[in-house]
This record gives sequence, structure tokens and C-alpha cells, in this order.
Amino acid sequence: MIYDRQVIAYKNYFLDFYEELPDNVQAKIEWTLNLIRVTRQVPEKYFKHLEGTKGLYEIRVVVGSNIYRIFSFFDKGNLVVLGNAFQKKTQKTPKQELEKALKIMEEYQNELSEALSRIPKNK
Repeated sequence: MIYDRQVIAYKNYFLDFYEELPDNVQAKIEWTLNLIRVTRQVPEKYFKHLEGTKGLYEIRVVVGSNIYRIFSFFDKGNLVVLGNAFQKKTQKTPKQELEKALKIMEEYQNELSEALSRIPKNK
């Protein structure tokens, strides 16, 4: 199978949440993540840019009447990095979850910049 994108979890932010979920929810999340991997233009129903942010996306998963959101962002165009996740219980995205996602994205970018700065430059 040819993938348009690679999906990785950054640290344990997403995995700690995921491991506590029932099997049927985990299966739907896996299905959605695979859709993101293999579909060139993912429908907004499953993957949407969050307006007012610079590069933050939400992966949207619905299982029955339960709604789950996984914050993510891109690195190098086709690498989707998973940050924090939560079960959505209100119409609006909780501000604390959004702020946490932005901090995780910044942390990732800072660590990447630091790692890249340590690579010797060819002369």
C-alpha cells in the first residue's frame, strides 16, 4: 500500500489517552489514522485545520454518540505528528486542550530545531 502521509505520535501525549480507550474506539481511531495515511485529500469530517492557528489540525473520530479529537500538525509536508487527544463533551473545543496542543506543537518544533542545530554542517 502506498502512503501519502506518515503518522507518528510525539512522546506519550496521544498514546496515554489512546491506551485507556475501549477496543471499538481504538479501532475507529486506527481506521481514521489509516484514512489520513492513504487519502490524498482527506474530508474535513475526519481531518480539519483549526482556524486561528498556525498549522494545528484536529483529527475527528465519532463512535456512536461519543466524539473524540486528536490534535496534530505537519512536519516536512507529509509527516503528521499526533499531540494530545480528548473526548469532546461540549460544542466548543475546551480552551485548555487547545492551549496544551499549541504548547506540544511548540515543544516539538523547538526540539527539532535544537536537534538540527547539532548536526555538523559540511564545509
